[in-house]
Amino acid sequence: MPQVLSCKPILRVTALSFVGLYSIASVLSSAVLLWIVDSSTSSLAAFSQTQPEQPPASSDPAAEELLEEARERLIDRREILDPSSADPSTPLNQLSPEFDAYRLGPGDALAATLPFYPELNFQATLDLEGNVIVPLAGVLPMEGLTLQQATDRIQTALNRYVINPQVDLILTAQRPVEVTITGEVVRPGVYPLAAPQLSTALFSAGGTTRLADLRTVRVRRTLTDGSVIEQNVDLYTPLREANAVPDVRLADGDSIIIPTLTSDAIADYDRNLIARSTISQQQIVVRVLNYSAGGRSVPGTINSINLPNGSNFLDALTAIGITPSTANLGEVALIRFDPQQGRAISQELDARDALLGDTSQDPPLENNDVVVVGRNFVSRITYALNTFTQPFRDVLGFLLFFDSLADGANDLFGPGDDDN
Repeated sequence: MPQVLSCKPILRVTALSFVGLYSIASVLSSAVLLWIVDSSTSSLAAFSQTQPEQPPASSDPAAEELLEEARERLIDRREILDPSSADPSTPLNQLSPEFDAYRLGPGDALAATLPFYPELNFQATLDLEGNVIVPLAGVLPMEGLTLQQATDRIQTALNRYVINPQVDLILTAQRPVEVTITGEVVRPGVYPLAAPQLSTALFSAGGTTRLADLRTVRVRRTLTDGSVIEQNVDLYTPLREANAVPDVRLADGDSIIIPTLTSDAIADYDRNLIARSTISQQQIVVRVLNYSAGGRSVPGTINSINLPNGSNFLDALTAIGITPSTANLGEVALIRFDPQQGRAISQELDARDALLGDTSQDPPLENNDVVVVGRNFVSRITYALNTFTQPFRDVLGFLLFFDSLADGANDLFGPGDDDN
């Protein structure tokens, strides 16, 4: 019987051969890929080594100088803030936390609400010792505490008797405060205030004078521990830029200092704007020495007239009823006491030009100004000021000079010729 050869070994050998070829092909392809990657990396490294380093772009000094000059011009015009002087964490007129926090004192009325225990709701007024009576807790001292601190104290005291005593505490009536106002106000002194606002305090003192600098109003406060804190408040900028005036709530015992406007700060300070505001004094007193016949005053006498603050030179002439036919309107004197120089400053004005619309001849008036109207009386008054008087010690001496001058006007000068 013929022997049949099995084909299984042949198939096995063939399969193994294909597997071997596949493995060899895989190894070769991987090797080729690695060789390509390595070659690319070497080429990039070589290329990078052959390329010189690019120097950083140099800035143009001239351009930087021009930019700096433009920035300084914007700062001078106040269109941008100077970063070196501006503190972004303290915006204009922002009160410090110690100053903004209201502290309780005798006379303050409180109302406490407990949502989970309405039977414990109460209203109380701090007594003369600064204490209140709290249901269950008894007497608790509250003087010198903020509302939040008082709330915490009540919750801590009630926590011994009830669970989770959530307390909502509000100030229902604020005690009257007494503050001291000094500096450039009409009537410095100590004032009780029903409404403890800075503007109310200034109004109570008669308003600020023409020499007041409202850019740095100082409010000084003594805390319960004896430490003294101070806050500067700018009232001028909000008026100039039509912004809200800062709301400063005063505390009992505060001192308000209105500084004097210095000569180097007058240039950029609009005193006419302040004169027309409600912060300054509302009425000014102008004295008129009228040596002309006619009008509402007796010739040779000095008359005091009250005018709204912000009035001009023509307003004073209108108030005294000058008669054009007898008065020398072409030569009217406006005399003002300068406290910085300690002397009287005289300015000759032409009322006729002022009537025709020349604003340079119609200046704004200030408190205690003196207007001199006469035939040739103006030149004689000016001569007396320059020759016979020493520098005035204060505005009172300035005014007394004109009182005495008016009393003896006829004897000193006599009637002169009309200069019209």
